[in-house]
Amino acid sequence: MPYVNIKITKEGATTAQKAELIAGVTDLLVRVLNKNPATTVVVIDEVDTDNWGISGQSVTTLRQLSTNK
Repeated sequence: MPYVNIKITKEGATTAQKAELIAGVTDLLVRVLNKNPATTVVVIDEVDTDNWGISGQSVTTLRQLSTNK
């Protein structure tokens, strides 16, 4: 039973986009690894940009810095 956890920043991915991710990842596991789609679990976690850090700074801060240039 595959379990896939997708983490994205919380910035307005639509329900349709998330459904496409779930379907696409499931299809990929079926095609490449011959997994049963009925037992394939895909979870999407949306993380606030204040809680996502890169290079020691939050994504919120990094984006603010890039817009101030």
